[in-house]
Amino acid sequence: MGWTLRFQGVGSASAVSLGSPMATIERDGAPWLAIDCGAEGLTAYLAHYGAPPPAMFVTHVHLDHVAGFERLFVANWFDPARRGRMPLYVPVDVLPLLHRRVADYPNALAEGGANFWDAFRVVPVGDAFWHDGVRLEVFESRHHWPRTAFGLRLRGSLAWTGDTRPIPEVLAAAAGEGELVAHDCGLVGNPSHTGIDDLEREYPPGLLARCVLYHYASEADGEALRGRGHRVARPGEAFALAAPVPHPALPG
Repeated sequence: MGWTLRFQGVGSASAVSLGSPMATIERDGAPWLAIDCGAEGLTAYLAHYGAPPPAMFVTHVHLDHVAGFERLFVANWFDPARRGRMPLYVPVDVLPLLHRRVADYPNALAEGGANFWDAFRVVPVGDAFWHDGVRLEVFESRHHWPRTAFGLRLRGSLAWTGDTRPIPEVLAAAAGEGELVAHDCGLVGNPSHTGIDDLEREYPPGLLARCVLYHYASEADGEALRGRGHRVARPGEAFALAAPVPHPALPG
C-alpha cells in the first residue's frame, strides 16, 4: 500500500470547522508519524484511527498546533503500554518554547508524582533524525520569528512546510527530488503566512504543480484557491506519496 499523507485539519487558527492544521504520514495503511497536535486535529486523529499517534513531530508552538498536548499527556500517562514510549521529535530551538507553552505548569497531575514529559520519549532534533529506520530532514520555515518554526522532509516523498511565508530558496533544496509539497497558503497572505499571490509569484510552475495547499480561512477560500488551478487539501483527505529515497551520502 506504500506511503500516504492524510490531513486531519487544514484550516487557519480561526477556521475551526476546517480543523487545526495537522497531518499524518501513513505507511502501508497505518499511522507512522503525526505532524503537530492541535486540539481539533487531535480530535480528528482519534476519530479516524481510534488511538493516539505512535510518534509525532512538532513544527512550532502556536496553539493551533499544540493545544492537544494536555489530552495526549493523559492518554499516554494512563496507558502503561504508551507511558514514556511515544517518540516526540522536537527541533532543538522549539523545545524550550514547547516546554514553556505546554509543560511548565505545577503538577502535571493533581495528585503529583509525574512530570509532563514522563508521558513521552522526547527526542530533540537538529537538521535530521531517524524514525523507525527512516531518515527525515528538518528545515527552517519563515513564520513569525526566526528559529521558531520548522518544516519536515521525507526525501523523495514529502516536504511539509509548516506555517510559513514563501521559502523558495529553502524548498529548492528541501523539495528538490520530486517531493509532494504540503504548503501553508491562504487566499490572502500576511506577515506570518503565505497568500496565493505570494505562492504564484515566488515559486516556479513545476514546484507549484507539486503543491497541496492547506491553512486557509474558509471553505469558500478553499474553493477560490481551487478555482485558480491549485490542489487544496480537505479535512480527512489523503494523498499518495512516493516511497522515500535514502540520502545520497548515506548507505542504503
